[in-house]
Amino acid sequence: MSAAPQVRPGAPFSVLPLPDGVEPLVLDVPVGPLTALRSVVPDGVPRRAAALLVPGFTGSREDHRLLLPLLAERGIEAWTYSQRGQADSVAPRGTGAYRRDDFTGDALDVAALVTATAGITPGSLHLLGHSFGGTVAAATAVRDTTPFASLTMLCSGPHGWPGRKDAERDRLLAAAGLVDLWTLDNPALARRLAEDPQASADLDDDTRFHRDRSAATSTDNLLGAIDVLADVHDVTPHLAATGLPALVAHGVDDAAWPQPWQRAMAERLGARYAVIDDAGHLPNIENPAATADLLADFWSTAGGR
Repeated sequence: MSAAPQVRPGAPFSVLPLPDGVEPLVLDVPVGPLTALRSVVPDGVPRRAAALLVPGFTGSREDHRLLLPLLAERGIEAWTYSQRGQADSVAPRGTGAYRRDDFTGDALDVAALVTATAGITPGSLHLLGHSFGGTVAAATAVRDTTPFASLTMLCSGPHGWPGRKDAERDRLLAAAGLVDLWTLDNPALARRLAEDPQASADLDDDTRFHRDRSAATSTDNLLGAIDVLADVHDVTPHLAATGLPALVAHGVDDAAWPQPWQRAMAERLGARYAVIDDAGHLPNIENPAATADLLADFWSTAGGR
């Protein structure tokens, strides 16, 4: 019998420093421990909302580390977590543990835990998904709207397309789980580090972090996520049927998901649509202040259900 869901103190992963006000946590949910980050609203700032942010393909909770404290300053208690198989979260074995329903089940478990811990009522939690995390967030909202006040699709579209990330899939399968994706993408540097482990001390923190995260991330997670990303079924009609207020936003230079698809999705949902300046596919990292302004404004007006 599994232990009751709970939130407990965690630790930073790898070498990237966490900004002030960002707390590492561990969420004990049915699949096992998922690592998380939280920023609570500072004293003297009225709490306007609470939000849960889901990271994307090859990502982790750290993708939102810069955004969380900015949201807290704007009155948003913000949470994010590494999905199953990402970085130092629990990683069940086998691609059968990384289906869409597995990811959405975790999101609902985390949402319930955040709702209880943050002391908010069901239907008051704002849900955001970035890229692959957007496909998870959208499917989660369709599966059960009960915890949520709104849905934000950040650099994420209504459906995938055939052959998406086939090159990554082929390389991962050829490596048979023995070599991670960062190593496959950076063969010369990886070879140098293998020949001279002391050379890792010369790497900048960002490179070391991406290397460490890739090594810790489950190949089964990546293969399962690739299947989800290649799904051609359009989620938009199902999202529209939920009645959730929605925001669709992306960086002005986002090239990972067709921008016309994202704009059309917003129009079909009757959603707010925004383009974030000075950003590509990672506005949460490339322009976190503008992204925080946009999100705080939307979440403050979307309200609860």
